Amino acid sequence: MQRPREEARAERRSDSTLVSRNVTVSGRRTSLRLEPAMWDALAEICDREAKTPSALCSEIDRTRDPAGSLTAAVRVFLLVYFREAATEQGHREARRSSLSA
Repeated sequence: MQRPREEARAERRSDSTLVSRNVTVSGRRTSLRLEPAMWDALAEICDREAKTPSALCSEIDRTRDPAGSLTAAVRVFLLVYFREAATEQGHREARRSSLSA
């Protein structure tokens, strides 16, 4: 029988919006916890760049600040990638579709 504190911890874990997945980064297996939208963005970039998630995360790992986490570096990479890919037309269309939603 679980104690109340353990039940609360288990409930918080199950309600988490983060999804953990394993990747191999520079030959070592590690896990990343990202929001589902971040995993979708990573998969889209991997498709566009013809790379596996492990290969892309290894590249991110090689260029990240060693004082920061790999998870944070992946999130920043995703943001920068899509910001650089954005065009003025894309911004206008995104603004229009978000207003009509």
